[in-house]
Amino acid sequence: MTTRSKKTTASAKPRARASKPAASKPKVAEAAPAPAATKREAKRARRADLAAEPAVVAQIRELEAQLDRLIDEASRHDLSSLDAEDDETSHEEAEFDAEATLPVAQVPHRATPVAPKAAVQPEAVAAAAPAPAPASASMIGSFGDTQVSLPSAHGSAAVPPAPESVFDTARELLSSDFYLRKWGRLAMRGRSEEVDDFGFDPIYDAKLKPMLDFLYTKYFRVETYGIGSVPTSGRCVLVANHSGTLPLDGVMLKTAVKREQGDGGAGGANGRDVRWLTEDFIYHMPFLGGAMNRLGAVRACQENAERLLAKESLVAVFPEGVKGIGKLFSDRYRLQRFGRGGFIKLCLRTGTPIVPVAVMGAEETNPLLFKIEHLSKALGVPYVPVTPTFPLLGPLGLLPAPTKWRIQFGEPLDLSAHGPEAADDEILVGKLAERVRAAIQGMLDRVVGSRKSVFFG
Repeated sequence: MTTRSKKTTASAKPRARASKPAASKPKVAEAAPAPAATKREAKRARRADLAAEPAVVAQIRELEAQLDRLIDEASRHDLSSLDAEDDETSHEEAEFDAEATLPVAQVPHRATPVAPKAAVQPEAVAAAAPAPAPASASMIGSFGDTQVSLPSAHGSAAVPPAPESVFDTARELLSSDFYLRKWGRLAMRGRSEEVDDFGFDPIYDAKLKPMLDFLYTKYFRVETYGIGSVPTSGRCVLVANHSGTLPLDGVMLKTAVKREQGDGGAGGANGRDVRWLTEDFIYHMPFLGGAMNRLGAVRACQENAERLLAKESLVAVFPEGVKGIGKLFSDRYRLQRFGRGGFIKLCLRTGTPIVPVAVMGAEETNPLLFKIEHLSKALGVPYVPVTPTFPLLGPLGLLPAPTKWRIQFGEPLDLSAHGPEAADDEILVGKLAERVRAAIQGMLDRVVGSRKSVFFG
């Protein structure tokens, strides 16, 4: 009895051990891999998607390139040629419409080369000819001895056109002359076809001339003295004091020379164009930088000034720079340091005469009480001005006050006797710069001393 029980117990143990893996079989069956056919189909679908995406991207880029080319071509296109094309197109369309309204027998015959055809038996033609349509459903015309039958709108259905993709439709729209003409007009509206190397736009300048004349004659009521010191030809450098929170002195100086020098001071427009050098931060301001550039302002640097003088231009510089327009109201009409005399070196190298200029009235347009410099880097400006009206009234507070202006041109200073090599003499450059600064300060003291009122002169 004991032996049998031991054998029974020993044989039961393997069975119990073998039953453990059997319990985990359903779990293995649940994680069974997908069939190979399903994996192949998924891979093929992914490959098809990857192959289609580059094709779509390539077509989109091709359309963008076509759009850029059309816009560039339209901006260079002459407006007169565009109008001529419009007239020619409308004339051709009118002729085409007139021909379409005529019966077929009255359409003018246009000679076209006809290839020789093989002879056809009358029996074959009669067998292949369709049944004649009624007269109400067709228009019958004759060319010589041949009759032509044109089906009307109520006749047989037309063959449906081949389906076009979205990209084909986009290409057709982009290649249309309509968009070319429209974009050309919008691009050239209010712009000159040719501008100089620095962006001066004569058409834009002519459009803003009434507004500048209003500011000069009515708003600031500018009085100009000594305009005869400005040469009517040849290169020259106007050196002026810089003042006012908003740099309006360059625009008014340009308008003064343009009006007073032309037609003997009768307010004509035959005077010279002044190209004044402006600070870099002006070009970071939206709309203001572009407007100043199209009116004649040039970014201040030695290279630009030399290029202008090489073209015998009349250039205006403000040696005080940002320090001039950043003077507090308590320091008004006190000239700041003229830097390192860069304008003197420029005139010595190029042999250009200097005309000192004193501008009075700009200091009171936006009296600067304080200036906040902590936000200058974030806003891209040298400082944030605090005036009696700004920022209290918001953007309206930057409107300049209608003060009385006076522009005084001094006697010219000829530096040609020193020679170009004198530009390397720092002591001489400093003396000449101080001489010009003293001349401008003297004119300011005399003009401001004779003034009785800020608003009435």
